[in-house]
Amino acid sequence: MADKSGHKERTRARILDEAAQALRVSGTEGVSVGTLMKRAGLTHGGFYAHFSSRDDLVANAVERMFQDSAAMLDHFLPEGAGVEDVARLIDYYLSEQVFAAPERHCPLPGLSGEVRRMPPAARAKFEAGVDAFRNRLEGALRATAGDTARQLATTLLAEMVGAMTLARASGEQAIASELLENSREHLKQRLGMVSTQR
Repeated sequence: MADKSGHKERTRARILDEAAQALRVSGTEGVSVGTLMKRAGLTHGGFYAHFSSRDDLVANAVERMFQDSAAMLDHFLPEGAGVEDVARLIDYYLSEQVFAAPERHCPLPGLSGEVRRMPPAARAKFEAGVDAFRNRLEGALRATAGDTARQLATTLLAEMVGAMTLARASGEQAIASELLENSREHLKQRLGMVSTQR
């Protein structure tokens, strides 16, 4: 029985991984149940053994994406993190590496414009993910920013997401690279962070 349960969980995780990639790249319109099941190597009919509806799938996929973001934050902003760690996060988040692989990284640049069209459960998961990201930034900024840490964390997150969104929207690689580089340095300078390189 345990093996059967484990197989079901692995299958569900595979579907969620495929859905999360599709959401990051194509938004909610890119989540076709039939296509996802085929990519996961499963039959369309097996979908309802794992999810009650497409909306249920989208909500769980959004949560899955923010689990990946939490792992990123655990790496860059561990317990006791400070401003230097935030600087390293900025360098990574606005890097060419992240720019080139939207299907594997933070969902905020790809999905922020779609939140209003998401089903309520997915929207709630999205908002919880944003809050968690902002809270981690706030915690790392608290020692140096004091009472303004919340405000700084909010604007930092908004500008990081905005910079990556605009870079990916650019049709010119050189323009995108310049935008990312300028944003990295401006954010660190504006917030009094040292310039770091990964």
